[in-house]
Amino acid sequence: MESWSFPPRYDADYLPPAGSRFWFAQRETMPVAEREAAIVARLREVTRHAWDHSPMYRRTWEAAGFHPDQLRSLEDFESRVPVLTKKDLRDAQSRLPPFGDYLCVDDAEVFHVHGTSGTTGRPTAFAIGRSDWDAIANAHARILWAMGLRPGDTVFIAAIFSLYMGSWGSLAGAERLRAKAFPFGAGAAGMTARAAMWLDLVKPKGFYSTPSFALHLAEVARDEGYDPRGFGLQTMFFSGEPGASVPGVRDRIAELYGARVIDCGSMAEMTPFMNIAGTAETDGMLLWQDIVYTEVCDPRTFQRVPYGQRGTPVYTHLERTSQPMIRLVSGDLTLWENGPNPCGRTYPRLPQGIFGRIDDMFTIRGENVYPSEVDAVVNQVDGYGGEHRIVVSREGAMDELLVRIEATQDCTARGEDALRAMREDAARKLAKMLGLRARIEVVAPGTFPRTDFKARRVIDDREVFRELNERLAR
Repeated sequence: MESWSFPPRYDADYLPPAGSRFWFAQRETMPVAEREAAIVARLREVTRHAWDHSPMYRRTWEAAGFHPDQLRSLEDFESRVPVLTKKDLRDAQSRLPPFGDYLCVDDAEVFHVHGTSGTTGRPTAFAIGRSDWDAIANAHARILWAMGLRPGDTVFIAAIFSLYMGSWGSLAGAERLRAKAFPFGAGAAGMTARAAMWLDLVKPKGFYSTPSFALHLAEVARDEGYDPRGFGLQTMFFSGEPGASVPGVRDRIAELYGARVIDCGSMAEMTPFMNIAGTAETDGMLLWQDIVYTEVCDPRTFQRVPYGQRGTPVYTHLERTSQPMIRLVSGDLTLWENGPNPCGRTYPRLPQGIFGRIDDMFTIRGENVYPSEVDAVVNQVDGYGGEHRIVVSREGAMDELLVRIEATQDCTARGEDALRAMREDAARKLAKMLGLRARIEVVAPGTFPRTDFKARRVIDDREVFRELNERLAR
């Protein structure tokens, strides 16, 4: 097995043969049983490393009656090792700031520090060792190769360069690939228009951002007099939010730019976050199991669900020595399969990507609804202007779903008949997708602000209704 060691050691000068479909042919195409046997051996090494260096893991595992020497199979791992949550990480960093008592390397080895924004509470600090950063770069280069990018290609990175891991991880991978990395960034006033100018000038082959930003960029580019197809993009890869595996969103981006759209990304804590990613030939997202071992589990019991069923991803690092995540619960929802992949890789696959966070789901009259499902529908509505809002409300005794959809300038100019047809089309398609009636309001172009980062489109005002009732009942 190529470069299979713990701690990981990679040849910084290695590149696959120019005509190869694979970066590591053996690791990517080996029989599943053979790979799983190697993963079991690696899990013993990873858990032993955490046992020896992390008071948090040792304390938790002793309480659960687990010891690394007990690992003989994946079933042992999944049944004996307790899951880890984001709350556990925050608690650990409260006990031992800033990196917690699960930092399994010396503090002097920390090379990169990133983290969460902390806007709703204590931020979580991510500490990545120098050797781990090299392994992350190698993993991401390997996955970018699978997406069809090659040394010498220009990769335009249009994401915020701050705490956000997506931009930095994409940059590290592009640099290791020996691509021409263009870390353009995002977020500053006027930057989107300048991105369109640079894209037209440089004509990069690869592009990275969130799906929302790519849609926003296409609007701005047209306003600036550019045709997004003229940028010459061939491979666009996305993370940060659902969308690139959602047919309506994926197809809209592909049509706007004339490019291949590839979904990737798990969690910042799990960097290399491209551990789930599609390829040039395979839609959805592959689980690159020899980088991060991923289980899809029942969100209540955290036991693995059979292929073909929905669950929440539970992740374990196989190549991290600093802050290794071992059975970290994502809180997302997905469905996994294990059939043959068009690209020839023998990994399980998430054919529809990540649906969204379980706590983003809302229930309307007994039906569970995910924002990504609404996104998929409105992006297929003729006349859709590029933004919408989902309003969950309460009128009388029933929850109501209102979807406010921007129309295009052209649809608006065609008058009330066109707007009425758009409302009816959206209502019909949403009813078919969601199994419930939604009220549709078509609003003027430019009603909703655009975002350079992750879109937030759900407004739940049922809480206002509850609070009002409570006040009236006093």
